[in-house]
Amino acid sequence: MTINSQRRNLMKALPAAGMSLSLPALAATAPDPWLQAQAIIDHVSRPLSFRKQDFNITAYGARPCKLTKVKAWVSHEDQEELGTPAAGSTDCYAAIKAAIKACNAAGGGRVLIPAGDWYCAGPIVLLSNVNLHLAKGAHVYFSHNPADYAKYGDIDCGRNGKLTISRWQSNDCLNYSPMIYAYGQNNIALTGEDWTSILDGQGGVPFNDAGDSWWTWKGKQKTINSIGQGTTPNFKAGKMSENTVNPLNAESLATVAPALTEAERLLIQGEGDKWRADAQYLPALSEAGVALSKRVFGIGHYLRAPMIQIIGCTNVLLQGYKVLNTPFWQHHPVHCRNLVIRKVYMHSHGPNSDGFDPEACDHVLVEDCTFDTGDDCIAIKAGKDQDTQYGPSQNIVIQNCIMHSGHGGVTLGSEMAGGIQNVFAQKLVFENANWKTNPLNTAIRMKTNMNRGGYLRNFYVRDCTVPNGVQISPSFYASLPGSPIQSKTVATAAGAIVTFDCDYTPISDNVRIRPPVVDNIQISNIKASNVSKDGKTASCFQAIVILGPVASDYNGPQPMPPVFPVTNVSISDCDFGTPVNTATPWFLYNVKNLALKNVTIGGKVHNAVLSA
Repeated sequence: MTINSQRRNLMKALPAAGMSLSLPALAATAPDPWLQAQAIIDHVSRPLSFRKQDFNITAYGARPCKLTKVKAWVSHEDQEELGTPAAGSTDCYAAIKAAIKACNAAGGGRVLIPAGDWYCAGPIVLLSNVNLHLAKGAHVYFSHNPADYAKYGDIDCGRNGKLTISRWQSNDCLNYSPMIYAYGQNNIALTGEDWTSILDGQGGVPFNDAGDSWWTWKGKQKTINSIGQGTTPNFKAGKMSENTVNPLNAESLATVAPALTEAERLLIQGEGDKWRADAQYLPALSEAGVALSKRVFGIGHYLRAPMIQIIGCTNVLLQGYKVLNTPFWQHHPVHCRNLVIRKVYMHSHGPNSDGFDPEACDHVLVEDCTFDTGDDCIAIKAGKDQDTQYGPSQNIVIQNCIMHSGHGGVTLGSEMAGGIQNVFAQKLVFENANWKTNPLNTAIRMKTNMNRGGYLRNFYVRDCTVPNGVQISPSFYASLPGSPIQSKTVATAAGAIVTFDCDYTPISDNVRIRPPVVDNIQISNIKASNVSKDGKTASCFQAIVILGPVASDYNGPQPMPPVFPVTNVSISDCDFGTPVNTATPWFLYNVKNLALKNVTIGGKVHNAVLSA
């Protein structure tokens, strides 16, 4: 296997290059933190500039395709007849690649995908000074066969395919290429005319005779009492998935990380062989300090690639198109600076179909977007395990967006080991349009645990509405044996309007040695309304759930590092509607100085400073 050393060196150099902050590191130092939000907006809103030349993909051999109908999954539990490119359709991969290369070589410009249906059986790789633009009525159908994303990567990994430097749930790896990808580029744009400009991942279209799709690879669901997401498309016990032990993975970390002590190896592996499932094996490699060149997945493995992944790029615009049915996360920018996503419609109800997951990014604006997702609408991330080299996610503004379905509307974490700070969210509508069948689990959400650690500080939310409430029944995660938080007792997975969960799915992580720190949260002017369902009229199960770090989860060496409560949370001028659990409208654990100021819950106004 060969590694492109120029790219590897770039990955190492990027944290030190050009990432200086023009704004204070701590938003709390400003008299009015929202002045900093405006400064971020002003900083990233300067328009990008491209040469005035079009490179039409038809000039490089692209031809439209004809469609046929196929029965496909459109969510965890539902199937429909969808259009898909007919057999023998022209593959536009080479034409799009050639157009982008020519545009970049000419000094930049616009690569145009005209109106029509187009089939692409490989990744679209963006280069500096290129604006890839979808005309009105342009619909790109990406191949739904995973093998097509192990053909064109820069790194030849033998039987695993030609793979790409990627991140999967915040761990670095060599894996299937994302469908749209950029690495170390500057001044790039992905744009459309409107929401008839469509990028279609075909995540629920079967790729084999057994009926498996990308989404089947999710495997067994872990959430207890979930609604509308109780199963995984076409998955049955015994099938291979990201959560199934993969015999291709090492039987012991001693094979791939011989420098580990026996105690370290046993801690990372945990009991049994569950750690050898791909979704656990990659984090184990990170914890063990295994080099990227040895974190080889791709063919024979089951880690779904993000739809759009942009790594180490500056000055990025994503605007004016629609994303459909993605294999995994819809947008995943990693270690990018000066990024705007605007007027994008993100629609995918499959497993882990997060809408927008900026990771270790600095200066980001999310505005005028609509989210209808099978997981978090927005999830801000910052590395996991030992993969924290890019530092925190910071200086992020989210405004004027609509959230339909999803787990969390605005979410921080769960992968946040590098820290998250200076995040501003305003003028959002947590619409919860599918509240009858697939409700928004929670509107404002933070999730971490004693493995994912990190910090969240300086998070500000104001002027939002929740017109159809959130899920009005509780959903849970299993707790560890001996935990003071008993399983099926705290609705951290779904059911609250505001959820801060520092004990997120703790049984998933063998290494639990990093207590998180959460401080300085201000939430104001949130208005929620009730819905009538199953004989109940309510807006939520509980209004507020704040579960601070659980010290008993720690399993590392002594002395144990300090475990701090969630501190300095202010919730003011809010009306959370009527919770189902009127007797206990909030749940608090390991929380200090939660200030409720003019907060109405079930018609009762609360003014109090709470600790638990």
